Amino acid sequence: MYHFMCTSVLDGAGLDIDFFISSPSGQLLYSDQRKSDGVHTVETLEDGDYMFCFDNTFSSMSEKLVFFELILDNMDTDEDPDNWKEHVIGIDTLDMKLEDIMDTINNVKSRLGKSVQIQTLLRAFEARDRNIQESNFERVNFWSVVNLVVMMVVSAVQVYLVRSLFEDKRKIRT
Repeated sequence: MYHFMCTSVLDGAGLDIDFFISSPSGQLLYSDQRKSDGVHTVETLEDGDYMFCFDNTFSSMSEKLVFFELILDNMDTDEDPDNWKEHVIGIDTLDMKLEDIMDTINNVKSRLGKSVQIQTLLRAFEARDRNIQESNFERVNFWSVVNLVVMMVVSAVQVYLVRSLFEDKRKIRT
């Protein structure tokens, strides 16, 4: 059986995180250092609890928002859950047509499941990009206000200096 792990850092300083997967016996199966996103495939050979860990110790001052999805693939299905073949009585061609229809339906179901997984991953990427965009928007607004204040101060100083050049400093009393 295969497990797929999709990860993506959505928000936080640096948008990177350490990630590892270990087997029930404690053997390290996969390790990734300071990555912002990735898809990891692991073949599970032994029964038990597998551990996956997100580690942010290298950046302990900032928190991270992480999206992850665990996808189970190649599940061994020895038994048909509906046992639909027991309920169908008919000739061989009818059985063959029903099997073809069931194969087509299962194929469509599998493809729809993969489409949903891809859409979920794309939503995570969109959320990460939106967080970056909002952060940039706040920075641009802040520095625009700072720039505006500096321009106002400079213009006030220039007006004062130009007026002081044309001021008559002599006091004439008549």
